[in-house]
Amino acid sequence: MIEVEVKAKIDSFEEMEKRLENLGALKSKKEFQEDIYFASPIVDFAQTDEALRIRTTNNNIFITYKGPKLNKDAKTRKEVEMSIESAGKAKDIFEEIGFKEVRTVRKNRQYYTYENFEISLDDVEGLNPYMEIEISLEDGNDYDYAQKSIFELFEKLGITEGFERTSYLELLENL
Repeated sequence: MIEVEVKAKIDSFEEMEKRLENLGALKSKKEFQEDIYFASPIVDFAQTDEALRIRTTNNNIFITYKGPKLNKDAKTRKEVEMSIESAGKAKDIFEEIGFKEVRTVRKNRQYYTYENFEISLDDVEGLNPYMEIEISLEDGNDYDYAQKSIFELFEKLGITEGFERTSYLELLENL
């Protein structure tokens, strides 16, 4: 899958919830996410712009690999994800083969759906409020149209600045 994602700082969750409701977006779910990020013993993920994490949510646990960003305007990248049964066992395996835990990112995320967009309001521990808009595409699809439509949706919601290409991990590391 290719994940086309754009993130922007927002002033308040309450105001954005009103704008999303007025647009016709539907609240879909709310969850707490804990992401444990790892450094590779082989390559420097900070240099290659990749990420490996274990995500625990309210009901599921996933290992996710994110490839390098594919362009300069959005966080468009390959994403490979699979369900697992135990975050602790996966962490032990990663550490036994040389991966090192870098940081844990915790957030409360309120999801919305609108047309083919997944929208999330993210309350990340240690950061100001953010909103992400995402479209997932099959490999090989043109992501330029998806990216353009995401920026158009941000504009409909009154957001024309404050866009951020770096991950929450990078934002926290840069504090």
